[in-house]
Parts: sequence; C-alpha cells; structure tokens
Amino acid sequence: MAASLLRLSRPRRALLPLSALRLPLSTQPLPQPQESSSSNSRRGLPAVLSFLAAAVAGGTATTVAFCDSDGRDHRVGGKESTELVVRGERKRVPREFVDELASFLGENLTVDYEERSFHGTPQNSFHKAVNVPDVVVFPKSQDEVRRIVMTCNKYEVPIVPYGGATSIEGHTLAPHGGVCIDMSSMKKIKSLHIEDMDVVVEPGVGWIELNEYLKPHGLFFPLDPGPGATIGGMCATRCSGSLAVRYGTMRDNVINLKAVLPNGDVVKTGSRARKSAAGYDLARLIIGSEGTLGVITEVTLRLQKLPSHSVVAMCNFQTIKDAADVAIATMLSGIQVSRVELLDEVQIRAINLANGKSLPEVPTLMFEFIGTEAYALEQTLLVQKIAAEHHGSDFVFVEEPNAKEELWKIRKEALWAGFAMKPNHEAMITDVCVPLSRLAECISVSKRLLDASPLTCMVIAHAGDGNFHTIILFDPSQEDQRREAERLNHFMVHTALSMEGTCTGEHGVGTGKMKYLEKELGIESLRTMKRIKAALDPNNIMNPGKLIPPHVCI
Repeated sequence: MAASLLRLSRPRRALLPLSALRLPLSTQPLPQPQESSSSNSRRGLPAVLSFLAAAVAGGTATTVAFCDSDGRDHRVGGKESTELVVRGERKRVPREFVDELASFLGENLTVDYEERSFHGTPQNSFHKAVNVPDVVVFPKSQDEVRRIVMTCNKYEVPIVPYGGATSIEGHTLAPHGGVCIDMSSMKKIKSLHIEDMDVVVEPGVGWIELNEYLKPHGLFFPLDPGPGATIGGMCATRCSGSLAVRYGTMRDNVINLKAVLPNGDVVKTGSRARKSAAGYDLARLIIGSEGTLGVITEVTLRLQKLPSHSVVAMCNFQTIKDAADVAIATMLSGIQVSRVELLDEVQIRAINLANGKSLPEVPTLMFEFIGTEAYALEQTLLVQKIAAEHHGSDFVFVEEPNAKEELWKIRKEALWAGFAMKPNHEAMITDVCVPLSRLAECISVSKRLLDASPLTCMVIAHAGDGNFHTIILFDPSQEDQRREAERLNHFMVHTALSMEGTCTGEHGVGTGKMKYLEKELGIESLRTMKRIKAALDPNNIMNPGKLIPPHVCI
C-alpha cells in the first residue's frame, strides 16, 4: 500500500489581493466564517475583514505547553485515546502578523475560508480537527519560507507544512489554527548530476513528475508512494512504497537536505558525497519528523539506473498464509525481487467489481523481477518453483510493456476499487510492519478477526519487507461502524507490537498513531524526542499536536 493517497487535482482559487489585506476593519455586520464564498459578492474584502476582526477580538494567546498532561490524557494521541476529532487551543492571529506576511508575500497569501478549510481537511482520511488554518501561504523560494517561519516564531503562531496532501494519519490538520505553508510553488529541479546519479530538487516536486524528467537520462527515483505525493512530504513522513524491498525507504535515498528551523536558521545536513562520518546525522533526524522540527526546502536524492528488462508475475493461493509463506521463502532464497505484493480475496473481488475483470477471487501474490533478460527470467522461474512448493497455482508472467502495465494496474487501483465497492464509505487503513519471519502469522491472526467483522476489510501487503495494510471500509455516519473499524485497527497494531513490530511501516504517526508510541518505543525515547523538539522549537510552533503524544512530559 502506498504511504500516501491521491488528492484529486483542482485549479487553485484566485488569491486575495494585498490591497484587501491592508484595509481597516469594517464596522458593518460580517458573514460567518463557515459560509461558503461561492460568489464574488461573498469573496474578497468581506471575508478578509471578517477573519481579521475575529482574529483581533477573539481567541487566546496561550502557547501550547510542553508538559500539559498529568498522565491521564485521553485526548487524541493520549494513552488509550479513542477520540478521532483533534482539538486544539486556537492561537490569536493579530492583524499586524497578517500584514507582515503580506508585505513580502503579496498575493501568495490567502485568508479565504474555503481555501483554508480545504487545506485543513484531509482529502482521503477519516481524521478531522475542530479548527482550520487561519492563513494559507504559497512561498516560492527558500528565503520566503525563512521569512514566514521567522514571522510565525516572532508572533508564536503555529505552522503546518503542506505538500501533496496525500498522507492519511492527520499530518496536515491544523488543530491550533495558524499558518499552512503550501509548498506547491517550490517545484524546481535545481540540478541533475548524471555521472553521480543524484538530483537536487525543491520540496514541491512530485515523484511521478521527477521520474518523467529523469527517464530520458536512463535514471529513476525508486520510491513509489501514492500518486500526488511530493518529495518534501515524502521526506517528512519517511515514506516508502512497493519498491522499498529492493531500494529501501526515503531514509536510504536522501543524500542531504536543507531545512528552515523554527528560529529561521537554514541548515544543510551534508554534502553530495554518498557517505560521510562528519557529525550528527541531521538528515535522518529531519526525515520522518513530520514537520515538527523544520520546513524542508531542498533535497538531494540518490538515483538508480532504469532496469534494462523486467518481468511481472502473478500467482494464486488457497490461503493467505500460503501466499505470505511464499513471500518469506522468496526473500530467504536470496532472489533480488524488486516488488512482492500480496492481495487477499476480498481485494481481488473489489477489483473484479470495479474493473469488470474475472480474476480468481483468492489470495494473490504479485512479483516484479529486474535485470538482464536472462537474469530476470531466471529469477521468475525460481520463484515459480517456490510457489509450487507452497500450493501456488495459475503462475503467470509477462514481459511485454503493455501487458506488464495492465497487470500492475491491478495493484495500483486496489484502494479505489475498494471505494467503488462501498460508495460513500471512508477507509481506516492500517499500516503495521513486523519482522519478516512473523509476517504470515501476523496476517493470519489479523485475517481471522477481519473476516468475522461485519465491515468490509481488504488486506494488501508489501510482503517482501513485512509491511501490510488493511483497508477497513466504514460508514462515517454510523458510530458503531467507526468504533468497529477502530477496534480492528487497534487489534492489529497491538498484534504487530507483540511480535516486535511497529504501528506504522510507512504512513507515519501524525495524530492517528501517537497513542501507540509509548508501547512501541518506551517513555524514555519519547521524552528524548520531546527534548529535541523543545530545544529546536521552544515556542512549539512547528506542526504542534503531531508525532509526540500529548501525555509525554519533560
């Protein structure tokens, strides 16, 4: 399952002119902020004046504390939390703060409610927050990001970095309001070094667009999360995807990066050398920090040569344990597969219904092998033999480009097939990862519970590295269904943790997985993380309420 999900593209709305931001507050009645700005008469100046009046008159100036719990915190992310709506103490945003931002951002700033609501509402996630950003900004350079961050730090206004908006664990929620920094205007490919096989990019570059740029040069960037994901967001969430079994995660594919820290300092974490023993590994600290330590403004990526040949294969099994056992046996054999993906019978049924196919509705493994033509074919035949030893059937493989693309679409469209089977439902997506030797057991135990549930549940796994997902579809208007989905998710996470696994293999923590971190990492690790956060961000402006559970005190 991809680490991030597709955000439907849309044209950006016109941003409010700078002149509108600088007019004095109106004394006339103003529209309520929840009203849609669907016509010109309800956009522009009235919306701005309403926002500024509310900012000056209301709210609280209290900064979120670094020790704000007595250990019995049951809010989102607290121990034993069952609440899904993220609540936060909204910070007052003074008029002079907005004026200061507008003085150097011009029209690349908006306070339009519809735009703020869009940025504060995840597009493919059940996570919600009571507040939305107060301001959305669209910087075009590292210097603008630095000035935005310095201004926010000066006024102690929260910051939420925003990339492709494809994450699903509440990373881009704005529970305390504040400023959403949309990085979509920073999408330059700054330099390509073909002989060194690396590229320097801005954070708003999408991985799909980057690979289109690299293809004529015979290179590619191997991470493949959901469509729409950007390099900055992929770094922030330490994502991976189906190719991680061969090429590693984002942590392994970033050579160095630049980030703006909360005080406005710009740090560069290393050189372009492929390895270094010089000092703390700051790049790995920022990768996976989910915007809580700084805003990423530049990334140097490790590239790979496009394979000369590839083979895509598929095989059916009677039980999901047999399929998982083949994935494990394949990895233990030393065969260098580039992908090993597992889909259960419910997921195959959804694909059949959504696409008019007639695939056997049984657990299915998909493989990709790369290399020379002879080597890829040799690997394929070896895996075919392993599959046969574990009751595999209908082993097929293709080498022709169109046929490979058609087979791989089955996997890529899995999530959307699920939504097509249950329209108007939301998906709670698990993301557990266990040591490879425990994968078959973890999936089997989870599958028994899922099959007994009244909800529709589909299993998808990056089976080559022990990472599997369950798409649990539920009707958000039915509280009993939401609680059942949470029960299933909770069970799978604790099953994985009992097997020395993790609550998230690639999707990240956000707000959704905070409550599991103490059991996984221990309170000492969490206190260490919070001390690092407090040292770099004493005003707690960087994506507050994410990653570090609220009950952790220092």
